[in-house]
Amino acid sequence: MAAIPAIFLVSFRHRDEIGGMAERAGWRVVLAGRGEAADVERPFLSSAAQVAVVDARGALEEGLAAARLLADPVEANAGALLVLLSRGDVAALDSVHAAGATHYLASPFGEAEFAQMLRFADRHADRLARGRRDVAKADAAPERRRDRRSRDALTGLADRAALRRWVDRHCGAPAAARAGMAEGPACVLMLLAVTRFDAINAAFGNLAGDKVLQAVARRIERQLDPAMARRGCVARVAGAEFAVALAPPATVEDAERLAAELTDAIARPFAVDQHVVSLSSRIGIAAPDGTEEGDALIRRASLALAEARAGDGAARALDAVDEAQVARASRLEVDLRVALDRDEIGILFQPQVSVTTGAVVGIEALARWRHPELGALGAATLFATAERSDYLVQLSEHVQAKALRIAAGWGGARAGLRLAVNVTAADIARPGFVARFLALVDNAGFPRARLTVEVTESGLIDDLGHAAAMLGELRAAGLRVAIDDFGTGYSSLAYLKALPLDYLKIDQRLAQDITGSARDRVVVRGVIEMARSLGLAVIAEGVETEEQLALLAAEGCNIYQGYLCAPPLDETALAALVERE
Repeated sequence: MAAIPAIFLVSFRHRDEIGGMAERAGWRVVLAGRGEAADVERPFLSSAAQVAVVDARGALEEGLAAARLLADPVEANAGALLVLLSRGDVAALDSVHAAGATHYLASPFGEAEFAQMLRFADRHADRLARGRRDVAKADAAPERRRDRRSRDALTGLADRAALRRWVDRHCGAPAAARAGMAEGPACVLMLLAVTRFDAINAAFGNLAGDKVLQAVARRIERQLDPAMARRGCVARVAGAEFAVALAPPATVEDAERLAAELTDAIARPFAVDQHVVSLSSRIGIAAPDGTEEGDALIRRASLALAEARAGDGAARALDAVDEAQVARASRLEVDLRVALDRDEIGILFQPQVSVTTGAVVGIEALARWRHPELGALGAATLFATAERSDYLVQLSEHVQAKALRIAAGWGGARAGLRLAVNVTAADIARPGFVARFLALVDNAGFPRARLTVEVTESGLIDDLGHAAAMLGELRAAGLRVAIDDFGTGYSSLAYLKALPLDYLKIDQRLAQDITGSARDRVVVRGVIEMARSLGLAVIAEGVETEEQLALLAAEGCNIYQGYLCAPPLDETALAALVERE
């Protein structure tokens, strides 16, 4: 039996009346929640409806607001948006059209008229869907062949080659060619990267990922006004990376305003095969300095994108004089891609020492990058580079697997040591994380009972409930859990209350405050007492002096690590230290 078609209904004054009319016409009605118009986008995406109805009768402003929010997801899903108006609001049709409506119906109307309009809207949606399916079967007329060769097959946008030709043409345009225009750059180039897109492919498959990329492309196009789109170039340049090139008289300031709009547009939820997903983006902006060729401008926009990924802001405009400060970061991102294959990522081990006995009871595995030209690079640089280049999950899994394999082969005094490995928030958010991680442990042959996973406090704030569930599964499987760098975040008490923990690791700065002022010592004492009252063992990081150790011991700290015992050591040095004890 065929499924009953659904419509999504937003109504502020006549919800029951219009919903009943739709049901009697043979539709399954999915109602938006009562309340503000702002709460419509995600419910629509979850509804699987092709037709959205906004009943703005008696509530024109609220209805227009809801229509604006629904316009993008309706268009992305090849749908139709019907707005119902009071007779006196017909004069506002321009606003209704601008809000994104595809159809309207003004009162008074009866059930027959409303049912007919729903059929018109549904037919419109069907035609749109068929049209999109037919894009791949576009005719092969000779005059269109070259244009198609310069198009991205998935999104229909310009491809990288077309973008390069456009940029070369505008960078090389003489000033005379822009006569009569306001003084400004020959063009402005924006590179936009959709962040953490790999998680969509991993969770839902490549076909779903392709649908998201198509929807992203449509949202980008929708943010450009017709004149801007006609003069400029919108392209998909790689994977989840897009470009928007703006022609004169656009300025860098115009690009920054557009970047803010694009960031907001892409942050709105997407529907993926009955699932709702959220994405974010980073944007790099560059304009030619008058002497650059196209390749140089694209390179500088790429560097600006790398800077945006590294910073807190969503967009970054990069002047030519700023290039040196991010060139090294950009180079590291490229080098990291081959570093794993070249076995440049090594593991060092820092001892963890019992405060009461002075014996080494465990070790923490720490990554080091042996860069062939830049020398040894620490974990902070390594993981920051991986995060900028969306390579964090691959790097984390590589480090975990390597540390487990090494430690599983130890004999003698090292055989009984507890191993601590770091797990990132990106790891925990990955679908199937627990099963994948436990398989990694078991395949290495390392005993689950001697393994601790350390999770950095500041990385968990996005989804504390999910993190608690994943860590609880690891504990149930025999592992222990530590919260790392405690004291650097801003919701520490929430973590201690919500997460299933065995250890609390005091951040180095907090641990070293034990020798500071009386106020500093009170803070450290309070943290240790709170942990102990929750049944957690306390590990102090970064302990460097006997004075620090004595004061921490007096407050009830259980374990310490730091240069007082040893820095991070290679296997040989660690073996010598442990055997000597």
